[in-house]
Amino acid sequence: MFVRMLAKAFTVGFKGKILLIVTIAFGASLATAMLNVSLDVGDKMNRELKTYGANLQVLPKMDALPAEIDGVDFNPLADREFIDEQELPKIKTIFWAYNIVAFTPYLEASANLDNVNHPVAVVGTWFNKDLDLPTGEQINTGIRQLKTWWQVDGDWVKDDDGSTALVGSALAGQLGLTPGQTVDVNIEAGGVSKRVPLKVAGILSGGGTDDDKIFVSLSTLQQTTGLAGKVGRVEVSALTTPENELARRAALNPDRLSAKDYETWYCTAYVSAIAYQIEKALPGTEAKVIRQVAESEGMILTKIQLLMFILTAAALISSGLGISGLMTTKVLERSKEIGLMKALGAQSSAVLLLFVMEAVISGLAGGLLGYGAGLGFAQIIDRTVFDTSLSFKGLVLPLVLLLSVLLTLAGSFSAMRMVIRLQPANVMRGGR
Repeated sequence: MFVRMLAKAFTVGFKGKILLIVTIAFGASLATAMLNVSLDVGDKMNRELKTYGANLQVLPKMDALPAEIDGVDFNPLADREFIDEQELPKIKTIFWAYNIVAFTPYLEASANLDNVNHPVAVVGTWFNKDLDLPTGEQINTGIRQLKTWWQVDGDWVKDDDGSTALVGSALAGQLGLTPGQTVDVNIEAGGVSKRVPLKVAGILSGGGTDDDKIFVSLSTLQQTTGLAGKVGRVEVSALTTPENELARRAALNPDRLSAKDYETWYCTAYVSAIAYQIEKALPGTEAKVIRQVAESEGMILTKIQLLMFILTAAALISSGLGISGLMTTKVLERSKEIGLMKALGAQSSAVLLLFVMEAVISGLAGGLLGYGAGLGFAQIIDRTVFDTSLSFKGLVLPLVLLLSVLLTLAGSFSAMRMVIRLQPANVMRGGR
């Protein structure tokens, strides 16, 4: 009898039930979209933010104090400490190796140019380096992957080309250089000035002090300065998790953490944890966090997640209010039916169970409908915002169904109170 009455509840007033299910589906669809996006929004946002530069800088631990003015390091090469270039692949062997998006080394020297009355920085780096890892894998990294916003008028320098250079746009404008021309640079090395002719492969527009520098292949500057296999510093771009109190305590001194806290910190992609692991992989180095970049990434990510939560909460509240109105209307429409069931001996709990089952079934139906629509919304968001395909999360479906049922029950609360309080005698007389 109970099943027959439940089935009849869905056939009588069919349009009202459809409206209820659609209302539930509205909230469920947005919840589905936000859950699918938010479960990996950290990685996607981090990859977007990584296009704006490195968040870690690796330096020799015992290096001399920096003496850099307008982008030119005035420390004599002889007084500096260096990192072995052959050690750099170890950066991709740390616990969070797959979070290392790109890295590139730098070796800088001061140079004099004709018609320029101040020293100019000549920077050796990897442009587009194929690197063999100790694990047997091969990766492609370099400044082209690290500084994707750079614009080059002309051609990029090849890593095995020792005769070409990228010239910053400000410096090129001062010298009147265009791609294909040659510029002679006098590089100071070991107290001796070496004249090196370089063909301008391209004009670089990168912003900041980079536009006043000359960039050559790392091997070119190493040979010129007599520092074969040496680099001065390394910039690293890594996907990270916003830091919390644990990460800040660990950044001060990880040895003071308890064993449990240390394991949690080490196994979370905090920028301080990645820096610590790089230092362990490259003994004699210090990995410094570029705080302005790292903190900005965490702040942006936190605000985006908060915005997604607010939007989802607003949609669910709106759906809940709609459900409450619809369920209350259904109770009023069926008040005589409820009164008759109670007059025939049905307990309030049995009548209430009937409405609860209606709400649960409606919630499941609306959740399934909303889940399908939400996947479409999530696909649109991923394509439009992140230019990636949607990665389906198996956890989302049960979460959305549970959320839809709970939302429906919460929205039906006032209607269910009416069911309990409804008196058969009042209904039969035409009252409530």
